[in-house]
Amino acid sequence: MLRARDRVVLACIVALVTVPGGAAAQEVKRLFAPLLADPKQPHFFAAWLSVKSPIVSGTVANVGLGEDVAFASGRNGRWEISVAAGVFSQFNLGTRSIDLINTDFTIGFPLAYRAGAGSLRLKLYHQSSHLGDEFILNTNPTRVNLSFEAVELLASREFGEVRAYGGGEYIVRHEPADLQPGLLHAGVEFRPRSIGLGRGRMIAAIDAKSSQERKWRVGWSGRVGLEVRVPLQGTAAVRRFSVQLQGYTGPAPYGQFYQENVRSLGVGIHLAL
Repeated sequence: MLRARDRVVLACIVALVTVPGGAAAQEVKRLFAPLLADPKQPHFFAAWLSVKSPIVSGTVANVGLGEDVAFASGRNGRWEISVAAGVFSQFNLGTRSIDLINTDFTIGFPLAYRAGAGSLRLKLYHQSSHLGDEFILNTNPTRVNLSFEAVELLASREFGEVRAYGGGEYIVRHEPADLQPGLLHAGVEFRPRSIGLGRGRMIAAIDAKSSQERKWRVGWSGRVGLEVRVPLQGTAAVRRFSVQLQGYTGPAPYGQFYQENVRSLGVGIHLAL
């Protein structure tokens, strides 16, 4: 059974998806661009991963639904406020019923600011995590009621086709009660303007997170792939579609398994504003 806050997250995602582009819509240029390799960046994706961990080893489908859409901005175009909602689910493809392993629900309100090639993002967000019923019945795991609110601050700087960012998070309310609050976050992205593929371009990124709860052990997320800009029929709006080779090693990035280490490698299909 979903909690009231989780139902709110799902309702927000539906609302964000159905926002019309409008006749004058253009490719969205966010003041603080979405993070390419962050496992918790809200967007639509489906990835097929070979996973090795104490909880699940084998083929896993990682599916995400979500978006980050601005609803207020300054007259000078230097700041904006958005709503970012996401659902992240993992399914065990090695079981007959394709068991749901875990689902994370997130909702936040980022405040972004840009001056030239530099940008900042301040975000207050909520996350709660839930294990799948079949997974509980089949594996009888130790259950943790993971739920928290956190404040995130990230700074980003663009150097031509390269972008670097860094900052951290601090958890202000949490379950379980002994969850440590600190997290450091940094990364580098490469987005060449053109490689002679029309609307397509190569992309690559590395994202790193280090949490106080895991004694500052680093979780590394890497992506490389091809991104294509896809115009929406009947409007001037543009979405970005990409196929990415993706890998991860470190503390589990999702759900109630944050005390476990996981390695994964696979391919994903991603769709974002």
